[in-house]
Amino acid sequence: MFRVLVTDDVDQEGLALLAAEPQLQVDEVPTLPKDELLARIGDYDAIVGRSATRISAELLKAATKLKVVGRAGVGIDNIALDVATSLGVAVINAPAGNTVAVAELFYGTVIGLLRQIPRAADVMTNGRWDRASFMGRELKGKTLGIVGLGRIGSEVAARAHAFGMSVVAYDPYIADERFAALRVRRAASLDALLAETNILTLHVPLTDETKGLIGKRELTRLPNRSVVVNLARGGIVDEVALFAALEADQLRGAVLDVFAAEPLAADSPLRQAPNLLLTPHLGANTVEAQRNVSRDVCLAVRDALLRNDLSKSINVAGGAGEWGDLQPAMLVTRRAAAVARAVLADQGMRAVRRVALRVSPDLAHGTGALLAAVAAGVLEGVIETDRLNLINARSLAEARGLELSVGESNELGARTVEVALAGGMQQLAVTGVAPEGSTPRLTQIGSFHIDVNPRQTLLILTNHDVPGVIGRVGTLLGEQHVNIAEYHQARLAQGGDALAAVSVDGTVSEATRKALLDLPDVVTASVVHFRDE
Repeated sequence: MFRVLVTDDVDQEGLALLAAEPQLQVDEVPTLPKDELLARIGDYDAIVGRSATRISAELLKAATKLKVVGRAGVGIDNIALDVATSLGVAVINAPAGNTVAVAELFYGTVIGLLRQIPRAADVMTNGRWDRASFMGRELKGKTLGIVGLGRIGSEVAARAHAFGMSVVAYDPYIADERFAALRVRRAASLDALLAETNILTLHVPLTDETKGLIGKRELTRLPNRSVVVNLARGGIVDEVALFAALEADQLRGAVLDVFAAEPLAADSPLRQAPNLLLTPHLGANTVEAQRNVSRDVCLAVRDALLRNDLSKSINVAGGAGEWGDLQPAMLVTRRAAAVARAVLADQGMRAVRRVALRVSPDLAHGTGALLAAVAAGVLEGVIETDRLNLINARSLAEARGLELSVGESNELGARTVEVALAGGMQQLAVTGVAPEGSTPRLTQIGSFHIDVNPRQTLLILTNHDVPGVIGRVGTLLGEQHVNIAEYHQARLAQGGDALAAVSVDGTVSEATRKALLDLPDVVTASVVHFRDE
């Protein structure tokens, strides 16, 4: 049974998806004071909320059972992402659910500003008729400059054509093909975009790169009497510089839905700025958007808890590609690494220094997730943490001085991975395959070709290739009540060295391992207990 804490008035449609799962206990509460939340969080496996609840480093460290943080919305400014990653806590947001709501708000506010609708409505409400004071401007023929051509920027661009606008965008991370499909001209730089923009809109996250992106210098590069719109995140536009530009009549106007500090202070100078339309962070504030983001994040939290599906986690190591497709490959990769580590440890090499992963071309799209699986396999049973997972495995491995590398190899067969561990003068490579629609299997340990399913517990024995070894091993395991699922014996040459990979049910005690070593012609015996995935 997993416990999920839901706060910040998340839409009920998403919560119903969680409540419908018998393995989930959902506790819905209003936004809690910091101290009360801190006192309660240790009981929960997941927390789902919006922007009102701050998921601080202190809170995450107190949440010893926490596996998932769900944010019903796009922004994650209220979440200590680095700390969550280090603790192995998945952070999931809903980046697509409010796309249309924000795009529509953009046009609603810009038209409202250009046609002076809020002021005109206020005049009418106060009993006056003053048509002559409200001469407006049209969108047709204007150049719309978009910084950030992601989901929301693309929706804004698509609608601009209906208004007869020319659209130019700056986004170095979007391919030319996407620009062409949206009929948007690519600006070579931010300065080039600003130089020809009548209405500037920003649709980028708040990062070190974008903080203060539009300041005094950038505002002076806009054509005189332009409009600036920020519906993305407070801090992207320098509010002091914007106020000055409005006061100097350099800009025709501006729209702010987000602010560096929220809620906006009652005495903020922005409230008195001329031709500035202010809204209280309404971007995602539609019934449809709240329903969408609630459904999206609750489905993702459910799948993360019940199916270990981290495909929607924004802090999973590397690009995961199609998560369902990669799961078997991640499993065999992690277990190949665990086998290599255990065998090398029994040969006296305790400190792994280098971890190299090679994958077949058909798995190259998932190298980030597969490398995380390798790191997790190497660290299993080595570090004292019950939070070791694909979220934090790479950072934990690198913190221990492990050199991680990954590459694609045409020499490997379809859906094949090779994990090579090295330290000092010793090294060992283990190969596995994850065929579609079939069970993942280990196919090679060092020079020995095998074929075994790494399930529950795997025994790796080396022995002299002489008659009777297999029988003696089987008899001893039977006497110890260890059930053999698979037994694969491999040798390099008759009468030389041999290796056995024995998949067994349950666990194998240290006493049993030592008894195996006492058998005639058995040279080494390694036991690998696999963690549940």
